[in-house]
Amino acid sequence: MPKGTTKRRPQTLARLLDAALEVFADEGFRGARIEDICDRAGYTRGAFYSNFRTKDELFFALFDRHADRVLGRLERLGADFADGEMTLERITELLAHVEPDERTWYLVTMEFTLYAIRDPQVARMLAEHDARLRAEAVRLIGGLLERAGLRPDMDLEAFVRALIALREGGLAQSYVEPDTLPPGSLERRFLPLLLAAATTKSP
Repeated sequence: MPKGTTKRRPQTLARLLDAALEVFADEGFRGARIEDICDRAGYTRGAFYSNFRTKDELFFALFDRHADRVLGRLERLGADFADGEMTLERITELLAHVEPDERTWYLVTMEFTLYAIRDPQVARMLAEHDARLRAEAVRLIGGLLERAGLRPDMDLEAFVRALIALREGGLAQSYVEPDTLPPGSLERRFLPLLLAAATTKSP
């Protein structure tokens, strides 16, 4: 990211990220223009280029912000329960929760994933960000399982990959059939089975 820090830079960055999320969701990642993002944020192109070099870099800043929010929420809500109160059912509810605005992020990230699949260099960058997200999720979910007295019977990173696959696949079906499958419903149905199959009660 270009150098330079001012007192207003965090506010400028936040407004650019918010505007980019809206424009990407409305126009699609490839269709979104830098000018459109700047107009939505109320800035000139100079504000964009003082913070980002490319749209790809802007997306990855959005990715990291969203990951921090989701993982931070999981950590905060998990801390609300004492160790003896953590159960498989509560872990399921924590992992199955879907924020009302998640659909916007889902639209943006799914389209970017298709874009990355077509471009090996972008795919490598996305894989690196995914890996950092998984590593933090492994730490948090491993802690929740331990507090619930559960021991994983498989590699935790592989387990987290399965959880992500279930969540992304479940949301895809929910957003196509929202009346039949409200967001989170498939996760609540199948997460207990996955958790039970992949863990053992600690002695």
